[in-house]
Amino acid sequence: MMIAEFVAVVVIAYLLGSIPFGLIIGKLKKGVDIREYGSGKTGATNLMRVAGTKLGVLTIVLDVIKAGGAVMLAAVIIDSSSGIFTIDGVSIYWQHVAQAAAGLAAVVGHNWPVFAKFKGGRGVTAYFGTLFAICPPAGIFGAEVVAIAALRSRHMSMGSILGALASWCLMVPLTIIYNFPPIYLAYGLVVIALLVYQHQDNIKRIRQGIERRLW
Repeated sequence: MMIAEFVAVVVIAYLLGSIPFGLIIGKLKKGVDIREYGSGKTGATNLMRVAGTKLGVLTIVLDVIKAGGAVMLAAVIIDSSSGIFTIDGVSIYWQHVAQAAAGLAAVVGHNWPVFAKFKGGRGVTAYFGTLFAICPPAGIFGAEVVAIAALRSRHMSMGSILGALASWCLMVPLTIIYNFPPIYLAYGLVVIALLVYQHQDNIKRIRQGIERRLW
């Protein structure tokens, strides 16, 4: 039964993450396929450049909701009564593992959505959506860093990477001092590595001084 529940969690989270809100909004509001413009991504930043800030912000909100919803749904499907297991003396709840698995599946779905021919975004808003659900303080802190760094540098890519790293750095003391689930730390590392991979072209352009700027 547990295996079936985990499969359901991952599949549902991936499908939710695969909803390409940036692509949908671009087509409905502007009649454009944003994959044909700018970075070719379906995320909020590219939509912001193509269709305007308001639609970009709307996409951010919806992407955060879909990813956060996937994680919260995982906690409902595999609740706290599902038990624990131990690794090197550390007790881990199956519910927390399910949330981490759902978060990763939602981010993967956002990046490679089945509903958009596997051509999606870079996973930043989806990642913060999962953080708001599993570790709100880290999610809020990281989002603030994203906003400040992006506005100051006018490079959303730089702000996104710095914000993701900042959120993980805050999760370390939260785990040590306040006993936040350690599985969340592992989840954060995996997704941050994925975000850096997804931003390889941006990092290269930043080094060359030719990265696209906001607005």
